[in-house]
Formats: sequence, C-alpha cells, structure tokens
Amino acid sequence: MSIGVTAIILFAVFALLLFASCPISVSIVISSIVAAISSLSWDQITFITMQKMNSGVESFSLLAIPLFILAGNIMNNGGIARRLVNFAKLFVGWIPGSLAQANIVGNMLFGALSGSSVAAASAMGGCIYPIQKDEGYDPAFATAVNIASAPTGLLIPPTSAFIVYSTVAGGVSISTLFMAGYIPGILMGLGSMVVAFLYAKKHNYPVSGRASASEALKVTLEALPSLLLIVIVIGGIVGGIFTATEGAGICVLYCLILSVCYKSLTVQSFMKILVSSACTSGIILFLISASSAMSFVMAYSGIPAAISSAIMSVSTNKYVILLLMNIILLIVGMFMDITPAILIFTPIFLPIAESLGMSNIQFGVMLIFNMCMGNITPPVGSVLFVGCGISKISIEEVTKTLLPYFAVLLLLLLAVTYIPALSLGVPSMMGLLYKGAVPSSPPADDGTAPLFLQHIGIDSPALIFLCIQLPHIRNKPFYLFAENKLISPDQIQMPCRPQPRQRK
Repeated sequence: MSIGVTAIILFAVFALLLFASCPISVSIVISSIVAAISSLSWDQITFITMQKMNSGVESFSLLAIPLFILAGNIMNNGGIARRLVNFAKLFVGWIPGSLAQANIVGNMLFGALSGSSVAAASAMGGCIYPIQKDEGYDPAFATAVNIASAPTGLLIPPTSAFIVYSTVAGGVSISTLFMAGYIPGILMGLGSMVVAFLYAKKHNYPVSGRASASEALKVTLEALPSLLLIVIVIGGIVGGIFTATEGAGICVLYCLILSVCYKSLTVQSFMKILVSSACTSGIILFLISASSAMSFVMAYSGIPAAISSAIMSVSTNKYVILLLMNIILLIVGMFMDITPAILIFTPIFLPIAESLGMSNIQFGVMLIFNMCMGNITPPVGSVLFVGCGISKISIEEVTKTLLPYFAVLLLLLLAVTYIPALSLGVPSMMGLLYKGAVPSSPPADDGTAPLFLQHIGIDSPALIFLCIQLPHIRNKPFYLFAENKLISPDQIQMPCRPQPRQRK
C-alpha cells in the first residue's frame, strides 16, 4: 500500500475516534494498529507494537515527569501559591491593575516551580480571583489574564515538556533546553503584562500601592524558601550535580518539607495528592507509550519523509517553510494535547528544521511555544477549561478577551522562530553549546574528557586506564565495548608519563 493511503488511513481513523469522544491514547493505539495492517502481519503488529510501547516509557529521564507532577500538586495544596502572590505584589503593586499583574508574575514563579501550566492556573486563579472579584475586576479579564500567563510554566524550567522532547529528539541535553526556555518564557509573561496594563489603564483599574520596608521584608522572607527551590533544582541540573530525574526527586522532598513546615498538609490531603498525581502520571505515560507505537508505524511507512518532502516542495525559502510549520503546529495544538503532539510531530518536523540550519534546541523551544498557545485555545486547551472552571464563566466570554493575548503571543512565537539568539543566547553564554559545531550536532570525538574532568587534569585515556584497573583488583578479566566492538585491555593505548629532558 502506498504511503499516501497509509497516512490517510492513520489520520482519518485517529480523527474519527477523537470525534467519537474516544480517549486520545486509545485513539492513537487503534489508529496505529489499523494503519499497520496494510504493511505487517497480525503477529508482527502485536509483537512490535507492544515492544515499542514498552520501550517508549522505559527511560530514566521520563521518571522525572511523575515526580514533577507530584511536586506541583504538593505546591498547589501546600500554601506556596499564596506566598508567591504576596511576593509578586511587591513588584507590581504600583501598576494599574496590580492584581492582574501579580497574577501574571505569580504564574511565572509558580510555573517555574511546578513545571505545570494547569497547576499554575488552578493555584493562582483560586488564590487571586476572589480578591479580583471583590475589587471590581471584570471576570472575563481576570480569567483571561490567568489563562494567558499560565503556560509560561511550560517554558520556564523545570518543565516536563522539555524532558519529553529530549527523549524523542534523541537525547538532547535537558540542561541546555532548560536554559533555552528562560528568555522565551519571560517574554511570554512580559507580553501578557503589556496587554493587561493597556486594558487596566483603559478601564481605570486600581493599584495596590507600595508596601512598607518592614512588610516587604516579611513577605520576602516568607517566599524565600519557595524561591530557593528554583536555585537548588535548576542549579543542580545545569551544574551537573544531579540529573533531571534526581532533581525532580529533590523537588518533591523539598516541597514536602516546606508544606509540613507551613502546617498546610495533612495525612488525608497528602493521600489525595498521591492518588491525583498517580492518575495524571498514568495518563501522561500511557500517552507517551501510545505515541511511541504511532511513531514506529509512521516511520516504518515512510510518512515523516513524505510529509517533509511535501513541505519542502511548497517553497525553497527557509522563512516560508518555518512559517508553514508554525501554522501546522498551531492547528495541531488546538486539537491535541501537548505530550502526544510532541511525540508525534518531533520526528516529522525536526529533520526539516535541522536541514534549514535550525538547531534542535531552538526547534524544541519553538515547538513548546506552539503547544503553549494550543494549551489556551479551544477545543482542547486544558488551561482554558481550568481557568474558566475556577471563575465559573463560559469559554465564549473568555475567548473574546483572550484575542489580544493571542496576537501578542503570535508575534513572540515568530520572534522565537526567526531569532535564534532568543533561545540559544543563555545556553551559549553558559557554555552549554558545543564550540565550533552546529548546535544540533554532537561534537567530534577528539579524545578529550568532559570539561569538568579537564580542569583537574584527567583525560579520556586516563579514565579508560582507571576503568580497566578497578576490576583487576579482584584478578578478573575486563573488557570494554566501544562502537559495538569488543576491545580487550591490551588493545588500548595507555597514556605515558612524559620523560624529563636530559641536559646536553
């Protein structure tokens, strides 16, 4: 069967199941199996599909996702949100519509802590919306502010979206992705603040005023333990002290200790948090597993290559192709959740982006930015539903107020797409990008050790020598695997100590 027919079957069955209100993960699996029938036998389909679904979640990096979800739920119920709102008011209390500005800054801070847009929207909205309502804020405006700024948590690290992308993209550095998301995430928050300021100025919304020095010190000290979480987790991951998964575990432990110290967490509430986190994690991990099966079927059928050829045939202009990719991703984001969208479309669009000279880091940021906008657009925008549920107003009312935010975010998306420095500037300054190489490609194997080992005078041959000598303590033979070839210790050239020069 031709590639076109297989692609039509795959996406048609997937769309029909979605419109029939079938869960998206089940829709992905069924459509993948139906499409695979045209090329594989039933025995091959069942064996290979189950194998791919298992290998899709069999990753140490993905273990960080349920841990970050648990940390976000603990923060949501542990009194951290209220302290962050009070801290945000210190910076924006003098701006018209100060409560709306505090909502945006609070979403940026809480999103950076929890890594979840839904958690940020529910925590900040539940905390600050009643106050906004009492002070006469338009419910649609207050809800739109919360919805538009909540997805900043998907870009400002730590975030599970970058972890999923790193796994699909072939092991892209998570620490580099985290650093690359800072400027786009902050720009998203600043763009929302500009729109909120203009609306508040037009409708003469009040200001909260400036806090006294003693009050500001008190609020800062209360919020400082929560803010230290960003420094500990991100600093540890970027500094190479621990991995993203280990950082997620530390994040959970830290949030749990804070919640106990704040006396805002009981045994019953903690059990509810565990159950909720387990349910959410199960849904996301099953989505990843199902998307791995679809990715295999698409790759086996040659669909990504066909789509790439079709897109490249539209135009030879780099900017036109990138614009077309953004349009497709924006449309996809309206109907698909962020996790399956990343898993399905990364193998399709990443090779195209790299062929145009875009690094895999910048493409990852562009992809997540598109999904952030999809997170707040109907009919599948989870943040949209959460925000409207908190304020108890209809989606139609909020959508009208969200249009200016959509316009600003669209301009920022184009800026992130066409200006690499917005994504690669921070990682480049921190030395996380390879020098003298294309950021999307690994460095050449020149036999040098990692930078932190070079500083203490250890090179790769020395590391190999150490690895060989350790097993010989017990007089056991030892072999190394290098490039899928079995190498014995006597085949490895050991470093020689330089001899001193003899005087003539």
